[in-house]
Amino acid sequence: MCKVLPVNYIVTGGICGFLNFTLSSRKNSPRTRARKICALKQLYFFLTLNYDDFSNKVVVNLEVPKFTPSIPKHLTKQQSIKLLNSVDSRHRLRDLCILLLFLSCGMRLSELVGLNVSDYNEEERSLRLLGKGNKERIVYLNDSCEYILKKYIKSKMDTSKALFVSSMGNRIHKRRVQQIVDECLKRAGLDNLGITTHKLRHTAATLMYENGTDLLIIKEMLGHESISTTQIYTHVSNPRLKQACENSPLANYYATDI
Repeated sequence: MCKVLPVNYIVTGGICGFLNFTLSSRKNSPRTRARKICALKQLYFFLTLNYDDFSNKVVVNLEVPKFTPSIPKHLTKQQSIKLLNSVDSRHRLRDLCILLLFLSCGMRLSELVGLNVSDYNEEERSLRLLGKGNKERIVYLNDSCEYILKKYIKSKMDTSKALFVSSMGNRIHKRRVQQIVDECLKRAGLDNLGITTHKLRHTAATLMYENGTDLLIIKEMLGHESISTTQIYTHVSNPRLKQACENSPLANYYATDI
């Protein structure tokens, strides 16, 4: 009679084989393998809650490869201004407004395309965003954003509840927004930097941090669950660090006996 192996025994061998495949055949980086292990742990957590045959012990002790967080790509202040100045299309107000919201509010692509006209609160000078996990948050608008947003809303000829619409009057698609950003980057001569809509979100956070905005404020603005996610921006070259060193009480000390 053939012996039936326990489910956990079979799955453990499968997981080890898969992780070995990602390393030896796929040549995945430590960061990629760590992400896949995290996904496996989340899957097993779900299976453990819903099926008696599964035990979380299968994956709980999986070692996550160590990796150094990469500094997010972003535009400088000068490059950001150059990008904004490059907007030249039939829907210039709309496209300029999209870029300004990315660069000033750090919103996600999905949050931007999901905006409705009713999400704009003129009195509070704010926008209501629907983020990950259907969690709402409020972002506030600076003078530039509010000025362009008001002009854009006033110029809208359609009756769609969507804030940003396509030429056909429908809610704008994520892919179209990416195309708009790519077109503007190309006109600005910045298309060789690997910048995407998500990198514009990084740009907003980085410029705010470099300008002295508290990390906890940036966390709330970006809608991060944990401050550890936001701390990646502290790895970016920061003029404040240089200034702090120059402001040291011992900055002007010179030894006289050497």
